[in-house]
Amino acid sequence: MTPGMHTTRGFTLIELLVAIGILAMVAVLGWRGLDGIVRARSSLTEQMEATRGMQLAFAQLQSDAEHAADASILGRRPFLQQNEGRITLVRTVFNENEPARLQVIAYRLVNGQLLRRESIATRDLVQLDALWQAAITDADTTPPVVLQGGIQAMGVLVWQNGAWRAQVETNPQAPVTSASALAVTGLQVVLRTRGYAQPLTKSFLLGSL
Repeated sequence: MTPGMHTTRGFTLIELLVAIGILAMVAVLGWRGLDGIVRARSSLTEQMEATRGMQLAFAQLQSDAEHAADASILGRRPFLQQNEGRITLVRTVFNENEPARLQVIAYRLVNGQLLRRESIATRDLVQLDALWQAAITDADTTPPVVLQGGIQAMGVLVWQNGAWRAQVETNPQAPVTSASALAVTGLQVVLRTRGYAQPLTKSFLLGSL
């Protein structure tokens, strides 16, 4: 060798393979961590959207329950009918500079979607009877509004005579007044949705009590 010249030692094939293997493991670990963060963020976003949707649905239910028609107005006409996945009620509509009117509101759980349909407002009790019949038989063709999706089940109970009941009890001989012993004063809605281990429960007062 010529005096004064130095040789530079390069990497061997084994060393390159080891380095590439280490870099590959670091890349896989980093990808898994990033994928976990993205999945967690997506799941959290979906839950927040579902929670917001449920809050809006419950707010609408509360508004309808607070304006439920009084029995003294309807006489012996039904103002509430409920069972699994269905709520039908009559509410009072107040508009500025206009007389109070009555409206039939129908909540239905159809294919995992909570739908709300409202009839026209009227002061004619005969027309109200027709609107009520159309609502309970699902003959109303008014386009519904989708309040929330991803709902697996909806349970409904009424507060009557000091207890939660699945069906409204009636007494034909009771006086026609909201203060009668069999008056329905509360409504409880239980929604079971995807992504929640426990059902969401909300109770509402009926009318201005």
